[in-house]
Amino acid sequence: MRDGRYGEDVLSGNWRRRKAVPEVDAEPELVVEDADSGFCGAVVGWESGAVVLEDRHGRRRNFPLLPAAFLLDGTTVTLRRPAPTATATAPRRTASGSVAVADVRARVAKASRIWVEGIHDAALVERIWGDDLRIEGVVVEPLDGIDALADDVRGFAPGPGRRLGVLVDHLVPGSKESRIVAGVTSPYVLVTGHPYIDVWQAVKPARVGLRAWPVVPPGRPWKEGVCAAVGVAEPADMWRRILASVSGFQDVETPLINAMERLIDFVTDPT
Repeated sequence: MRDGRYGEDVLSGNWRRRKAVPEVDAEPELVVEDADSGFCGAVVGWESGAVVLEDRHGRRRNFPLLPAAFLLDGTTVTLRRPAPTATATAPRRTASGSVAVADVRARVAKASRIWVEGIHDAALVERIWGDDLRIEGVVVEPLDGIDALADDVRGFAPGPGRRLGVLVDHLVPGSKESRIVAGVTSPYVLVTGHPYIDVWQAVKPARVGLRAWPVVPPGRPWKEGVCAAVGVAEPADMWRRILASVSGFQDVETPLINAMERLIDFVTDPT
């Protein structure tokens, strides 16, 4: 008895490839079976022109997109790579990772403020969060250190509709900074910080070509110690190199990101 799949000549080639086989876009998570090997998995990507399937055990295999090479719900199909999605539909992102808002002018500055410890902190915050803060109408102001923070806060006179956020370097338990911050108790002020000695250290060292930030012995100014270790003459030159390496939130450490996001949420809270 002859199998009708082969017609008159069983050596005439693969019967599946002579039938009208539907073509299916290999969308992510589509579950198919490779007809030859029986490997069944979901589409998880592409590699060298082949589709990558992952089975329920997490094993991955690559399969070329041959005609009639796959089974979809028991039906023979030909997989094809989906047409790329138009990039124009993807939302533009700000340096902080927020969705950019087009054609919106900066708001008039609100009474609320964010304070940072110095001009380097202010420049780094502007580089990453500047677009977001302008839309919210929040001004970032640099301080000359936080030794007089409690007096500065009283002079600011925080209150409803006039909130204050403060970003502090080296805010770790037992530090001088933590003792100063403990003296600020207004419910309209939020002080956050990061554990790094200086905001320079909040930039990922790989971005400036370092495996790690140099360890500076206690008692030596940290910035000068870093410059000496990496062979840069002046802190101003090193800072230009650091700032030029930062284009977005992905270039800085997570504690700085978390601290700034908390401050922005606090000073823009309408309640």
